[in-house]
Amino acid sequence: MGCRGLHLLIWVLSILCFACFCCCQFIPQDNYLINCGSPTNATVGNRVFVSDNSASKLLSTPQNVLASTSSKPVTSSKDSVLYQTARVFTGSSKYTFSIRQSDRHWIRLYLYPFVYDKYDMSKANFSVSSANHALLSDFSVNSYVVKEFSVNVTSSTLDVTFSPSGDSFAFVNALEVISVPNKLIADDASSISPPVVFQGLLWQALETVHRVNMGGPIITFENDTLWRTWVPDRSFLVEANLAKSVSNIPAVNYVEGGATPLIAPNTVYGTATMMNSENDPNSNFNVTWEFKVDPGFQYLVRFHFCDIVSRNLNQLYFNVFIDSWIAIRDLDLSTYLTNTLAGAYFMDVVTVKTVSNKIRISVGPSNLHDVYPNAILNGLEIMKMNNSQGSLSGPTAGTTSSSSKINVGMIVGVVIGVSVAAVLAGILFIICWRRRKLAAQGHTKTWIPLSTNGGNSHTMGSKYSNGTTTSIHSNLGYRFPFVAIQEATNNFDESWVIGIGGFGKVYKGELNDGTKVAVKRGNPRSQQGLAEFQTEIEMLSQFRHRHLVSLIGYCDEKNEMILIYEYMENGTLKGHLYGSGFPSLSWKQRLEVCIGAARGLHYLHTGYAKAVIHRDVKSANILLDENLMSKVADFGLSKTGPELDQTHVSTAVKGSFGYLDPEYFRRQQLTEKSDVYSFGVVLFEVLCARPVIDPSLPREMVNLAEWAMKWQKKGQLDQIIDSTLAGKIRPDSLRKFAETAEKCLADYGVDRPSMGDVLWNLEYALQLQEAVLQGDPEENSTNVIGELSPQVNNFNQDDNSFSASQADVSIADDLSGVSMSRVFSQLVKSEGR
Repeated sequence: MGCRGLHLLIWVLSILCFACFCCCQFIPQDNYLINCGSPTNATVGNRVFVSDNSASKLLSTPQNVLASTSSKPVTSSKDSVLYQTARVFTGSSKYTFSIRQSDRHWIRLYLYPFVYDKYDMSKANFSVSSANHALLSDFSVNSYVVKEFSVNVTSSTLDVTFSPSGDSFAFVNALEVISVPNKLIADDASSISPPVVFQGLLWQALETVHRVNMGGPIITFENDTLWRTWVPDRSFLVEANLAKSVSNIPAVNYVEGGATPLIAPNTVYGTATMMNSENDPNSNFNVTWEFKVDPGFQYLVRFHFCDIVSRNLNQLYFNVFIDSWIAIRDLDLSTYLTNTLAGAYFMDVVTVKTVSNKIRISVGPSNLHDVYPNAILNGLEIMKMNNSQGSLSGPTAGTTSSSSKINVGMIVGVVIGVSVAAVLAGILFIICWRRRKLAAQGHTKTWIPLSTNGGNSHTMGSKYSNGTTTSIHSNLGYRFPFVAIQEATNNFDESWVIGIGGFGKVYKGELNDGTKVAVKRGNPRSQQGLAEFQTEIEMLSQFRHRHLVSLIGYCDEKNEMILIYEYMENGTLKGHLYGSGFPSLSWKQRLEVCIGAARGLHYLHTGYAKAVIHRDVKSANILLDENLMSKVADFGLSKTGPELDQTHVSTAVKGSFGYLDPEYFRRQQLTEKSDVYSFGVVLFEVLCARPVIDPSLPREMVNLAEWAMKWQKKGQLDQIIDSTLAGKIRPDSLRKFAETAEKCLADYGVDRPSMGDVLWNLEYALQLQEAVLQGDPEENSTNVIGELSPQVNNFNQDDNSFSASQADVSIADDLSGVSMSRVFSQLVKSEGR
């Protein structure tokens, strides 16, 4: 090669290196670095922290207290200059920053307590808030700490407010407000329970709790493009002898579809901690790390992977765990980064709400055959997510609260505990005395649900009678003896099993008087148990409705949990749609089934003193009797709705994969609209006759709700409906039905219709199917939901009864077992819901 060619090659390589360097650098649109309480600027590496005196227009405070010290904190020499001064706040004060890029921003607080004049900063107690989020509450610090938060900024300014608690004061040594790269935090992540895609991360405030470099040394801010610090993992290992460190930084590949240097530097991906399983092909253990966290929060866990240990592709398979949950099964990194060895990759997983102050992260060998046991982890970030109140505050490792508050809390707790214990002891004594007395009289405890004679209704409670019976005609709702259920089910004959659910198996049975029943027997190994058993009895003992499956009785002998229901001859709606061989339903039959289920759910939401939220609406929980009349079943997960002065019930997320309301999952705030969303999925399931989740299909078709909504928005839903319905649905009926399902699946509950409105629209779709309406004022009927439904929602029309839309089924037909005056008064109370 000539001299000219060599110069050309060097020039090209220089351009490529410069391009690679530029793409790895991040220049934030907003970059505020404040040296608080100092009269001068401070230079840390290549960054200049500006004095908040010279940036005084940013600061609003009732009193200027500038503190300084000559002592140096135990930290890196390059940023120790930031801890020589502090701004002290004696009243609520704030820094206001102009924002050029409305997006996610980092807020970093540098805190180091020292004594200045009368201010002992180790005794400071204060709160910090920003972007409508409580970042710290009643916070105190006794050593050097950097708190890093990430908030989504949607306005042109961002306030960071410091508020002293009580008679105390607040302080800060240095402050950063910096734009975050757009792709650093995506909107979605995996979730461990339920195992669905978690969406809504963009609106979450996050606090970095741990940022760890597995198998490598500390990485300081000057060696990270985004000025982050990564600490070594050795102190977090539960059994260090089970792990070994490896390093191969030159091998790291940043490829399309994987991580970038902005996600983590190559010094993170180029080192790893792996199983110490060398020369032992039978190794079977996990490498585990333990991290302190605040209980009561969900956490975003970011795993960093790079296979720097394998010599060839498809050699490394392993499992990843968060506590006892499996987060990633049989992970093969080469399948994510096709044909790339040592490709940098990361995965985000959202945890359940923690109850402990520790999270354990583990990696271990896969159970696949012919795979050498090994597992690695290169880096880890654990970020706290804000709770339903938008707060990140909570007890924090390395901080202390006021000792007086602890002592007062302890005293109050002891007093309350002693009082409660005394009351419980008294109640226990009375219960035992009554039981002995009743046993001496030869009485048997039974349970009696609502009466069915139209008279006074019974709430669930302890009722007593002389003996038991297995006839539902003579006296409903007795506590059934176990031997009677054995006889009714032919000793739980496996050939009599008609279904299997999360609670256990369901058997067909027949009582002594010939009455057919369905017997649900709890499985001791099931994740559902006593709570669901009690909830089912409690819920179904409070109401009766022709579109709710009736509970006949229960059995709790011999540690059994058995529920006895009326028998539904035609099984589940799901069974008539796909997969079970039941005959297909006509469009009219499907509409009538949906209308019946909507009536049942509408009654749950409005027909009682407080709304009852089913929480597990799906086609498998809609049963059909011998006349194909639909009834809603399975109330084990049901919840009583919010009080009148509340908008939601805060509760752990439960439900069925594919039907779960994404807003409920994100916020853990349950409303009736969560049932409406699930019912919308059922409507599309009824129309398309396919499973709501089918992993065997192409990616865009896996989730029925997403797939159907795409076709609906294109106006081509008729292209994907059940082939047996092709040409048999009137276009207006299909349009009205599809519009109803679409509105049910609105992202936010406030935009979804009530079940009463859904019911009205389904009945309207049925009318459109059966006859062409004359003089329809709005043929498209796009916005009819929520209008023209007085028969469903206006319960004040008539003092005795009301019409259920255009149908000739009165509420008296829908209810059996509740006095009409009582039901009507409750419906009137609910009309404003």
